[in-house]
Amino acid sequence: MRPVEALSHRSSHFGIVCDGGPGIGGNGGRPSWQRATDPSGTFLISRAGHRSKKTIERVDVRQCGISVRSRPIGMCSVLLAVAVTAGEWSMCVERSQAVQVESQKEKEANLKGQAQGELFNRWTFDQQKSGEAPAGFSMLGSGEGPAADWTIKADRDAPSASNILVVNSSCLAVTCYRLMVANGFQYEYPDVSVRMRFPLDAATGVGGVVFGVKDATHFYAAVVDLATKTLEVSRVVDGEETRLGRSSIMPKAVPWHTLRIQRNTIFSKDFIETFFDGQLVVTVEDQSLAIGQVGLLVRGQTALDFDSLHAIPLFSQRPLSTPAAY
Repeated sequence: MRPVEALSHRSSHFGIVCDGGPGIGGNGGRPSWQRATDPSGTFLISRAGHRSKKTIERVDVRQCGISVRSRPIGMCSVLLAVAVTAGEWSMCVERSQAVQVESQKEKEANLKGQAQGELFNRWTFDQQKSGEAPAGFSMLGSGEGPAADWTIKADRDAPSASNILVVNSSCLAVTCYRLMVANGFQYEYPDVSVRMRFPLDAATGVGGVVFGVKDATHFYAAVVDLATKTLEVSRVVDGEETRLGRSSIMPKAVPWHTLRIQRNTIFSKDFIETFFDGQLVVTVEDQSLAIGQVGLLVRGQTALDFDSLHAIPLFSQRPLSTPAAY
């Protein structure tokens, strides 16, 4: 039987109740805790704040949520935070398996190299003239099709006055990625954020941020589709894309939205947290790609506006820290 992990998430809290007897629900006095599942391989879930209802659901962990039924609350409980997306509960989380390409010594050396002031960057595109290509960036492409057009444009509604970055891609393939990466900066554990807007007159708009970029065929991507209201985190290695995580999003009723990723490490595990409009929506673990460049991307046939791209190195080991307000 695969072990079941209890992950925390701020959006909603649930209590897990099992048949293993008392002691799991915060009873620190017990010399040893009981298993989180009973011999039948099931555990029970109740939603915090609704304990007065005294009903929970039974989840068969061996078959990942196939057997669910109501049951009175038992003796032992723990708190489980589960990401609730569009009102649905995901009872089965498949973690991506990746091979760590760095040794511990290499990881420490790379992290030490991140203590450089020039890695604290903010690109607002306001120092250039309208109509120019963004300076200090390289354009990369993955997948067949024409190159995208990245252009500085004056906009009175820009989050950081007075320019924005406008991108148009006519590539029809959904696997067509067009990247714009910052030159001269390598991040091991980056904190990257950007403001983005979906033009009202555009048919489609799919884009986001890239990090861990080695070249056009090796990178991580956090991609938002504002039309379908979804966000996904992917890994591209040798040009082959692997989806690491995906979730629905609820965009705020504002023209400009905020996308943010944090890649961090704790207990020898690397994980990626993705925020949209200030809410944590996707968390994945992966160690396939290490230090690399950061930047922006669009996918397929897309028109998007960007502004206020931030990138800093992460030094804290706080995996669930609240994003700062930019």
